[in-house]
Amino acid sequence: MLSKIKTTYIYNMLQNKKILIAGLANKHSIAAGIARAMHAQGAELAFTYQSERLKGNVEKIASELGSNILIECDVASDDSINSMYQTLSNDWKSFDGFVHSIGYAPANELEGNFVDAATREGFQIAHDISSYSFTAMAKGAKSMLNPNSALLTLTYLGAVQSLPNYNVMGLAKASLEANTRFLAAAMGPDGIRVNAISAGPIKTLAASGVKNFRKMLTSYANRAPLRRVVTTMEVGNVAAFLCSDLASGVTGEITYVDAGFNTAAMSMEEYSD
Repeated sequence: MLSKIKTTYIYNMLQNKKILIAGLANKHSIAAGIARAMHAQGAELAFTYQSERLKGNVEKIASELGSNILIECDVASDDSINSMYQTLSNDWKSFDGFVHSIGYAPANELEGNFVDAATREGFQIAHDISSYSFTAMAKGAKSMLNPNSALLTLTYLGAVQSLPNYNVMGLAKASLEANTRFLAAAMGPDGIRVNAISAGPIKTLAASGVKNFRKMLTSYANRAPLRRVVTTMEVGNVAAFLCSDLASGVTGEITYVDAGFNTAAMSMEEYSD
């Protein structure tokens, strides 16, 4: 089924736009799909990487997409975020937005009963890295953003529905979705839009940390109206639109790209059985 999905580009939506991609981990990640889609739509890209361990992965994709701007950034540190923007300003005096594809919770909290697994430290880490970092990046970028800029983050269905083993990450994503709305309200008067994409499950390095993720993929495909999961490129295409001027009237929104799963209580096959 997935091999039959074709992407047709009819408009350089992001021509002359400069977009920073934060959180790209490897070539299979959602952030990589977003970067490829944005590049295909004419965007000039810059990338952050968390540590030297991940730098090589980011370098390969950046090179593939014609970018030589790679900057180390640890979003747990305000100093690191500010230093990243200072370094970015050597190449870009201003830019048109960023993609925040960052989330983390301790692995031992992404398994089993939520109450049993939860800890105060894990709760704080998950919210700091997965949600507050979006605000911190927005604060740091504000003085460099061009008029009509757009900020985008990635959330998940676990923000609004309880899912097995997602645990504290669901709470952090709920915070991130509220964060999106409050940032949209705060930055809207300056002409800056803020949105989120809630993508369906995709086999990525980050998702592999959730126990029984393969079983979740099968369940999604069976229940989603399109009877499949989505691809990183499909998420990327929506991301490109949301960061383009074609979405100039869209802000504070959570846009689902999940083959319709969030709309379906059960499939017709489940009902028939």
